[in-house]
Amino acid sequence: MTDTPLVPLGSTDMTISRIGFGAWAIGGADWRYSWGAQDDSESIAAIHRAADLGVNWIDTAAVYGLGHSEQVVGRAVAGLPESRRPYVFTKCGLVWDENDRLASPRKIMKPASVRRELEDSLRRLGVERIDLYQVHWPGDGQPLEWGAGGGADQGGGTPLEEYWQLMADLRAEGKVRAIGLSNHSPEQLAVAEKTAHVDSIQPQFSLLSRDAAAELRWAADHRTGGIVYQPLGSGLLTGAFSAERVAALDPADWRRGHPDFTTHLDRNLALVAALRPIAERHGTTVPAVAIAWTLAWPGVTGAIVGARRPAQLDDWASATTLNLTADDLSEIAAALDRTGAGSGPVHPEETTR
Repeated sequence: MTDTPLVPLGSTDMTISRIGFGAWAIGGADWRYSWGAQDDSESIAAIHRAADLGVNWIDTAAVYGLGHSEQVVGRAVAGLPESRRPYVFTKCGLVWDENDRLASPRKIMKPASVRRELEDSLRRLGVERIDLYQVHWPGDGQPLEWGAGGGADQGGGTPLEEYWQLMADLRAEGKVRAIGLSNHSPEQLAVAEKTAHVDSIQPQFSLLSRDAAAELRWAADHRTGGIVYQPLGSGLLTGAFSAERVAALDPADWRRGHPDFTTHLDRNLALVAALRPIAERHGTTVPAVAIAWTLAWPGVTGAIVGARRPAQLDDWASATTLNLTADDLSEIAAALDRTGAGSGPVHPEETTR
């Protein structure tokens, strides 16, 4: 097993590798935010390969594959010796319609619904306690429209103070080890902190999506772990994409219609081209540079990186030990300005005091 550096997850008693295995894509096909068909045996092999490389946590959610991702994660974890079993992080609050799997799930955080979700997740994962249980989106009762962000309660939902107290109760009951908030603004995090300590946050953050720097700064200031999702921009920052590959994506893949893969594709590929010389100087890969860039930001404890096949992990495993220099970070900032890719601050120093 690779000796991977471990860091504290906020003020919890867990120490985690700086990369975690992301289990969204292994949910398979036949749901609204699918990445297309997926072979479960390859998913399990990828998780086992991650464990071989020292990755000690998996991030999934009940909604991924409408329960299927959790089932696959449960099988993968059960197939590992206890000494090598990773922490399992999952999420609640996106409730789907069993009669219409392609409909948008709704952001529901009502107590009875959350408790039912928790029991279902424990069963699918085959565990007695979830290591980190996270609210997937603010519980405003509305359908999830990917890319719409968090925002204020739109009516018909559950107040933040109420659902966060519920999450704290679950932690006190021992059902979950730690609790977190995903896709919540700094203002919402401040409200939650008054009710109970926020153990971790999970915002979207990458070279192509930098607006969550403020949430991460909040985490750094409040002894809260910050784990970020999509550090590779849903695959765009791997260096393996082109217009032809986008056109060849599985028809069920949600990325086919996303602006990052359509109207913004040219500028995003130009940014990837600017990362190649940096990767070459360090003798590493473009995805390793992209992930190391996210890990260089204040408040980022770890990054969630998805994989659908074992071989994909070898492209980014070195990111945990890659230290980008000040010149590297300045070169990347200049490339962001020049290409116009993404939005938000372009350099970690912009959020430091």
